[in-house]
Amino acid sequence: MILSIIISYLLGSIPSGVIAGKIKRRDITRFGSGNIGAANVARVLGVPTALAVFGGDMLKGFLAVYVGRWLGGTPMTAVLCGLIAACGHSWPIFLGFKGGKSVATSFGACLALSPLLALILIAIWIIIVAVTRYSSLGSIIGAGLAPLMAGFLRQGWPVFWFGVAGAALIIYRHRGNIERLLAGTELRMGDRV
Repeated sequence: MILSIIISYLLGSIPSGVIAGKIKRRDITRFGSGNIGAANVARVLGVPTALAVFGGDMLKGFLAVYVGRWLGGTPMTAVLCGLIAACGHSWPIFLGFKGGKSVATSFGACLALSPLLALILIAIWIIIVAVTRYSSLGSIIGAGLAPLMAGFLRQGWPVFWFGVAGAALIIYRHRGNIERLLAGTELRMGDRV
């Protein structure tokens, strides 16, 4: 189990956004919100690059769940490894423990744990972002609804607790976004910097 946790953390720590920025010769931590996630990458480097970063970050969480299944063998180990990968994204060893918000990595883990729940949550995110153009608001609401939807869909206790812990992590990491949303200064999707 310890090996699966270490592997999951290292997977989560791979900074897809920073790597994309280096390829494009632009330090995304110095532009826009300074975040390493796909939303800021879209603002700084464009949507195609952001989609690649989202896919890379999502894959980290997805693979971590399977690492937990292969090496740990229990549903709770798979859940724990998914959460550890999300924490690796938020506090990556390769970036001095300063990372992103863990939305895409958590989504990838959710997709591996419960595809139905993941599809419903991405639909919620899409609807909220389409209406408001706030990626952060879609992430916060989607995360907050994750445990409720897991319970409603009867996805089992491991997935429910993943939803609870994942929501807590994502909402905690969006503290600054919540303040900017309340102040009316949050950047919208489509804003370029």
